[in-house]
Amino acid sequence: MLKIQVINKGHQPLPQYATPQSAGMDLRANLEEPIILRPLERRLIPTGLHIALPAGYEAQVRPRSGLALKKGITVLNSPGTIDADYRGEVGVLLINLSQEDFVVNDGERIAQMVIARHEQGEFEAVEMLDETERGEGGYGHTGVK
Repeated sequence: MLKIQVINKGHQPLPQYATPQSAGMDLRANLEEPIILRPLERRLIPTGLHIALPAGYEAQVRPRSGLALKKGITVLNSPGTIDADYRGEVGVLLINLSQEDFVVNDGERIAQMVIARHEQGEFEAVEMLDETERGEGGYGHTGVK
């Protein structure tokens, strides 16, 4: 299990995995008072959490499927990336894609966070790329079956 240092400046419990094989752990809103998200409104929701990830890792902030399906609430920059060298508060950029107001309450599970390894790449300028079967076929190139 990867150890992640955390400072909890909020009053919510630390994120946990719901089941032994969960990929993401729920993030909770850390609010003094409820926030009303009007249709098509977006707001940065605080969590109170500050984390220190090991080098070579990122935290991805993703929507909760139940909120998206039932209420039309999603994470706008999905997935949001938290870099290993970021030490500020973890915030969740929520947007209301429904036609009704949505109230974000203190302690509400608003997103999930997935910890993932990543690589850094370095671009190398070349004159030609290798040939593939797909070639330059773009969006929708493989058709619908």
